[in-house]
Amino acid sequence: MRFQRVVSLVVIVGLAAGFSGLLGPARSSTAQPSRPNMIFMLTDDLDARSIEHMPKLKSLLIDQGLIFVNFFTSFPLCCPSRATVLRGQYAHNTKILGNLLPSGGYEKFRALGLETSTVATWLQSAGYRTMYVGKYLNGYPSGVSRTFVPPGWNEWYSAVQGNAYGQYNYVLNENGQLVAYGNRPEDYGTDVYARKTVDFIKRTAKENLPFFVHFSAYAPHSPATAAPRHQHLFANAQAPRTPNFNEADVSDKPSYIRNRPLLTAREIAQIDEEHRRRLQSLQAVDDAIEAIVHALHETGQLEKTYIFFTSDNGFHLGNHRLRTGKVAPYEEDTRVGLIVRGPGVPAGQSVEHLTGNLDLAPTWAELAGAPIPDFVDGRSLVALWKGTPPSVERWRPALLLENGEMARLNEHLFTLTLHPLPDRERDGGRVDSLLLEPDDLDDLWQREQRAQNVPPYRAIRTHQYLYVEYATGEGELYDVLKDPYQLENLIARADAALVQSLSAQLTRLKTCAGASCRE
Repeated sequence: MRFQRVVSLVVIVGLAAGFSGLLGPARSSTAQPSRPNMIFMLTDDLDARSIEHMPKLKSLLIDQGLIFVNFFTSFPLCCPSRATVLRGQYAHNTKILGNLLPSGGYEKFRALGLETSTVATWLQSAGYRTMYVGKYLNGYPSGVSRTFVPPGWNEWYSAVQGNAYGQYNYVLNENGQLVAYGNRPEDYGTDVYARKTVDFIKRTAKENLPFFVHFSAYAPHSPATAAPRHQHLFANAQAPRTPNFNEADVSDKPSYIRNRPLLTAREIAQIDEEHRRRLQSLQAVDDAIEAIVHALHETGQLEKTYIFFTSDNGFHLGNHRLRTGKVAPYEEDTRVGLIVRGPGVPAGQSVEHLTGNLDLAPTWAELAGAPIPDFVDGRSLVALWKGTPPSVERWRPALLLENGEMARLNEHLFTLTLHPLPDRERDGGRVDSLLLEPDDLDDLWQREQRAQNVPPYRAIRTHQYLYVEYATGEGELYDVLKDPYQLENLIARADAALVQSLSAQLTRLKTCAGASCRE
């Protein structure tokens, strides 16, 4: 489908409005090399609309690449999403359902043995030089030495101490060596990760080895600290005033929304201020894209390198009366989009197929010629840019969305007693509290948020519908083609056969594993 027709759809849908109007005319591209390089750029809590404020992303990736406009994060929370990226599995199969123990976190991921088979180990076994730089799974390095490097990574640069979210005064584990960074401008985290990546590209290109880079920025996650050169940008920016911003009528919503008052003027001012900080912090990510693309060009690697760009989850900014955050089933939180540039990838076009972060690992494995383990729930996206792709309908009828530990699943499937791990080092144990997710807002709001938290749910997203079943027994149903901002919950008056069909699909997907997820 030509991009201009897709742009119309995206503008209507709204959540992918950051993509609209950004692509230029299609350009020719080279065929896929046998062992291409791959760079994955992951942002933290990026809402889809904010990419329209990243001009280098536009010119270097979007104008030159392909946009997957219906690309979702299957569990809109940091650690579960990142585990899915590494393994290509839904959260109910990784069993990582939160950021910290007992529901999730790095220590649980490792204790379950998941770290022994990730995209890093697959590609390394296939002869790739692998590098991880930036934020890893939440809680790392809890339970292990601060110098521990997870399996599969030839080079490793990730924070083990200090204020990494704040971009200054942190300590990186650099291939088993602890290196401290202070508060100088050159210590700014995103810039450091970009320099590490550029250096890796230049060194590895000389060895004529294929490489895979996982670049994981902390931006624009709270506190959304900007680089000094960007601190005064976007002074008058406001969070997008979409139709569901501070939604007026929530009488048809589940109780956790229905019981919220309208946002106050003070709260809206806080949302706007956070939005401005987020845009400022993203400018260093934009600079990193430019530096990485330039390094690839300079070393002659650009034409044989795939670059992927997305976020671990979306982010709401006053939508449906929710102040700022994630984990809700709405489009703002789950729909993140994916941008791909590389050899054989059509430029200036879009893909409407239902896709998600569980598809990334098998995509990279196929590109590398590495075997894809049977446990993988996702499917490679390569077929969607090569030759004649399958139709939207035949590709995938529904994608599972998850959040939280449903009570019965917590009791029977996802309990884990963590004993000291055999290789737990003396300096392992609890992680530095500064490495944990910082409070996004003031203490009063944190108390309110805990009191009105999003209940656990399982949901499916089809091309036309969002259908949600909450642990509370409540439900939601939206026709996202007619109601892209999820303003009118149809669950109480929808055709019973439709609801039954969607519920049956959800029942199948929420316990699927491996091949049954791909059927």
